[in-house]
This record gives sequence, C-alpha cells and structure tokens, in this order.
Amino acid sequence: MAESMKGLKRTRYCGEFTRADIGREVIACGWTQRTRDLGALVFIDLRDRSGIIQLAFDSKTLPEVFKKAAGVRAEYVLAAKGVVRQRETPNPKLATGDIEIAVSELRILAKSETPPFEITEDSGVRDELLLKYRYLDLRRPDMQRAIIARHRITGVAHDYFSRNGFIEIETPTLIKSTPEGARDYLVPSRVNPGKFYALPQSPQQYKQLLMLAGFDRYMQIARCYRDEDLRADRQPEFTQIDLEMSFVEQADVMEVNEGFIKELFKKVLGIDVATPFRRLDYTKAMAVYGSDKPDTRFDMTITDLTDTAKNCGFKVFESVANSGGCVRGIVAKGAYDVLTRKEIDKLTSFVKGCGVGGLAWSRFGAENTSSSFEKFLTPEAAGAMKAALGAQTGDVALIIADADVKLAAMTLGSLRCDLGAKLGLIPKDRFDFLWVTDFPLFEYSKEEGRFVAEHHPFTAPADEDVGRLLSDPGACRAKAYDMVLNGVELGGGSIRINDPELQAEMFKALGISDEVARKRFGFFIDAFRYGAPPHGGMAYGLDRLVMLMLGRDSIKDVIAFPKVQNASELMTSCPTDVDSAQLKELHIALDLPEKDK
Repeated sequence: MAESMKGLKRTRYCGEFTRADIGREVIACGWTQRTRDLGALVFIDLRDRSGIIQLAFDSKTLPEVFKKAAGVRAEYVLAAKGVVRQRETPNPKLATGDIEIAVSELRILAKSETPPFEITEDSGVRDELLLKYRYLDLRRPDMQRAIIARHRITGVAHDYFSRNGFIEIETPTLIKSTPEGARDYLVPSRVNPGKFYALPQSPQQYKQLLMLAGFDRYMQIARCYRDEDLRADRQPEFTQIDLEMSFVEQADVMEVNEGFIKELFKKVLGIDVATPFRRLDYTKAMAVYGSDKPDTRFDMTITDLTDTAKNCGFKVFESVANSGGCVRGIVAKGAYDVLTRKEIDKLTSFVKGCGVGGLAWSRFGAENTSSSFEKFLTPEAAGAMKAALGAQTGDVALIIADADVKLAAMTLGSLRCDLGAKLGLIPKDRFDFLWVTDFPLFEYSKEEGRFVAEHHPFTAPADEDVGRLLSDPGACRAKAYDMVLNGVELGGGSIRINDPELQAEMFKALGISDEVARKRFGFFIDAFRYGAPPHGGMAYGLDRLVMLMLGRDSIKDVIAFPKVQNASELMTSCPTDVDSAQLKELHIALDLPEKDK
C-alpha cells in the first residue's frame, strides 16, 4: 500500500538545496532517478523538476528505514525527511553535488513498474515510444527544461505587453467558418442541427473588431487550429502570441515587437539582441536568398546571370534567358574538394526534386576547370560569368536556368541552405533577426483560377498600389511584414483595411462576389460601417519561437502533448471512432470510402 504524506510538508524542491542548508532538518519529495545499494550504504538520487538531491542511508539510519530504502526502485515516488550534510564524495555534475540528506524517515508514496525507457537526458529512444508514454517522456530533465522555458517565455510576453498598454482579451474558440485560407476544423452543433462551428485558424476578425470597439491595444496567448499537413514546425493545433494596435503604421508595430524580442532574449537567454532589425523587401529577399524567410547567418547569395546568358553561346542558357526566364547561380566557396562529381550528382537530384530541369556546374581547380557547360560558352561569356559570380580557384559554381523565375529562385534558396548545412557554414550559436516587408498582396492560384490573398483578405495594399487592385492585382504589394529568425518565420502581420469601400474592392479583386462576401463576412462588413480606426497587428508562432530559442529541431520538443504526422496523438490514440448514439444526436451519418471503413 502507498503511504500518506500526512504530517510531512516539502521544505523546497530537490535542486534548490544548498550548502546553507547543512545541519538543517528538511523534507524532500520526488521520483527515484536511481539507487545504489553498496550493502552497508544505500544512496537514492531523488529527482523533481528542479534537479536531483542525494538521499543517504547508512549505519546510523533506523533499520526499518534502511530496509525500505533498499527496496526502492526507479521511478518510485518518495518523501524523505532528514538532515542536510556534506557529501564525502562530491559530484561536480550536480548543482547539489556537494551535499546530501541523511534520511531519518522515508515514505513510499507510490510504486512504479519498470518504465519502457530510462528517464534520462537525451534518451535516444525512438519518437513513437516517447510519444506513446509522453507523461514519462515529460519527466526527462531536457523536456522539463523546455516546457518550463516555454512558461517563462509566455510570462515575459504577458508582462511586456501589459506594461506597454496592451489589454489581454480572450476571443471565442467556436466561431463562424469563413473559408479563405487553410482548411477549417469543423464542429457540429447539436442544438442547431446541420450547422457547424469552426475552430479558429487565428483570432483575426475578432481582434480587428476589438480595435473597432475602442480597446486600442489587444494581446492574447491564443490557441489556433488548421487542418493541414504536418511538418517539423507545424501542428494541427498551435499557439500564437497575438496582438493588435490602433492608430499605428507599420513602423510602430515593428518597434513594439522589436522591444518585445529584445526583452525576451535578455530575460530568458541572457542575450543582448541589437535593434532595430534589418529590413529586407520581399523582391530583394527572393532575388538574393531565394526565400521570403532567408537564413542570413551565412553568405552564399544568389547572382543573376540572365543578361550575360542571353548571348553566351550555350543554347540552354540563351533560350531561357531570351524568353522571359532566368539564369541564376550560387558559389560554394572553397568547396572544390568536398563537392565532387558524385556529390554534384546528388545536388542535381535534389534540385530536380524541387521541380527544375537540372543543375549546371563548374568546379574551379588549381590546375583546370571542369564544367558541365563551359565548353559551350564563348571565352568572353565564360569570363563574365565567373566574374559576376565572384568565383575563384577552389570554388564550385552551381547554376539553374528555368522559365519559372520564382521556382528557380526558391530552388536555389533551398540548395543554398542545404549546402550551408553540408559545408558547415551556419553558426549554431547566432541569432540573426530581420524584417521581410512589401510582400505581394495576391498570389495567383492555378487550381482556383483566380488571385487569392497572400496573407488574408483584410490586409491593406500599399498606398501607391490602391489604384490597380482590379486592373493589375499581380503587381500590388501589401502593407505586410514578417519577422524572420535564422531562416524561420517567427511571426507576421500587416496593417489592416479600415475603409469599407477599399475592403469591397479587395473582395472583388479576390473574385468574391457581394453575395458571398455578405454570407461569409457580413457581420464584419457591417461593423466597419461604424468607424474603424487605422490598425495593424502581428502574431508569433509561440511553438516556433520556443523551438528556436532553445535550439530544438522540432516544435514537438517544446509542446507538452503534440500530434504526429497523421495528426493523431499516440498517447491517447485520438482521433477515434465515436458512439453511433453521439452521431445520431448530432444528425450526422458517415459516408466513408471503402478503404476507411
């Protein structure tokens, strides 16, 4: 039978005892990390979220207490009372490594079966097993540090935004479905048969309405949901640090958020972040880095060779360059010995997997140059290309020619990051922040045969582009901005449309009829007839922010109970079938494909 804690009250957490406690009688509680039975001596490492303290049992220990200690196994839950003393053999790896508790009373509060894996730092156990027993995985010190750091980060967010005049307001979780973006999670209504709520992809419309309501500055740690495919930095349910501000322009939103990041990194990591952040417009980011969230911790920028290629003598380059496509390249400095022909073949397969036709290359050796295309070039063009690329002896040039300019840029951007990692060019201990601005307002969807909003349909166009919303939507830029860190979008936002007439034009440009706009956004359209202030805001992906700050590889490492690739949770085995009576109550009949029955 498990024993009771009655009459015992924990003095402090295990990892918080110090030499100042020597000679004091204390009570510690926690889980058994390990036991060492040396016959006349028994030692137990007692663990809680703060660390480990050693419990000691020796010839001075009461026999019944000593016998009980000898029977303790891994993960038993204990309460121990005793006097803190100096250890005979200190352990410099532990914060409490020079002290121990000489136990006079021991209670076994709960026994444990042998766990399916050892509760240790960086266990090396496969993810599926860790996630199935997530409650055990979360006992591991590295996981506990991550979750506690997340708590500290949200604490700084609450404090910073509160001090800067933001009011924390909760917005609904069951909302109206307004499909224009990712796929909604739908929730059937029992009391309104045949009708559905949606889970919010973001609090976007509500936070804009709060600006219209006069609250001026809003923030929320908001839960959001998107029914989309998972990847390392995406989950079906995620958390945002969400905010909105009235009577502001883009620079005001940026300034407040730079202040937040500066304070956050200083308080949590002890790192001084320089502000203001570098600004880079979208067009230049794509041209120079091949990405709208570039990793600027290393160089290897993209060079446009299109003009040089127009009369270079190599028909593949010439035809692409003279028909509206592009020829662009990057240089891997000093990579001659690393990027062998075999490695370049792998890179060729990599870029083909991105959708381009192939990869041209030149290896500039000390004695000769080997190239897949240089023999076709005129000597003048070969020299001009080498000069434009800034290539020198020992370097390797990699070039893509493609009719799709954006695809070529994005492929080179991916290749650049792949090479940066392969060649060890990316410093792991550096945080490079920047703002990417002036995004396209629209993106053309071939599937839908129309322009769709690059961000959302409430983003304001650049002032100088308002007049061509309907005549040339593809050329319109948005008052939108993303904060980027080390090649990852930390958060994004925009200045919103506050003019009902401009909003109506925006819907027309998106191919949304008045009838559809009224059905989807009628309440929103009506609200803006009553005087909406100029406003804008931003939202951070909290999971990504924590992941990057802690140097983790996946947001699963910083979420207490994450989902896996197929959006299921291994620990609870959800989603699951539900009782037919529940479906009947909701007036739902299943019509599953044969393979899913």
